[in-house]
Amino acid sequence: MKKLITLLFVGLISFSINAQDKVAKIEFKETTIDYGTIEKGADGLRIFEFTNTGDAPLIITKASSSCGCTVPTPPKDPIMPGQTGEIKVKYDTKRVMPIRKTITVLSNAETPTVALKIKGEVIDPSKSSVLDKKKTKSVMDI
Repeated sequence: MKKLITLLFVGLISFSINAQDKVAKIEFKETTIDYGTIEKGADGLRIFEFTNTGDAPLIITKASSSCGCTVPTPPKDPIMPGQTGEIKVKYDTKRVMPIRKTITVLSNAETPTVALKIKGEVIDPSKSSVLDKKKTKSVMDI
C-alpha cells in the first residue's frame, strides 16, 4: 500500500511539473508596418497578425502606444495554441507629419513584452511645397 501511495504521489508531481512547462509563444508575421506616403484623412487602420506557436493559451493583457494618435485594439479572447490573432492599429491621419510610433504588447507569452512599430508619412496634397512650385515654374519656363 505504501508503494502505491508513493507511486501516485510521484505521478502527481510529475504531472504538475509537466503542466507548468506549457507556455504560450507569440510570433508576429511582421513587427513593423510601413504606411508609406499616405494622404491626410486616408484610412489609418492596419493589422498586425500573429500566431500562438506555444502549447498554452495566449492572453494579451495590454496593448498601448507611444502617443494618443495611435490606438491599438488587441483581441479580447485567449488565442489557443496554433491559432492566429490580430492587433488592429488605428493611426490618426489628420496629422500631417512623419509617422514613427511604437505599440507595446504585454501578454503571458514566453517573451511577455513585444514592441511593434509603424512608420510612414502623412502628406496634405492640397498644400504643395515651395520646392514643388519652383520645379513646376522651371519646367513651364522652358
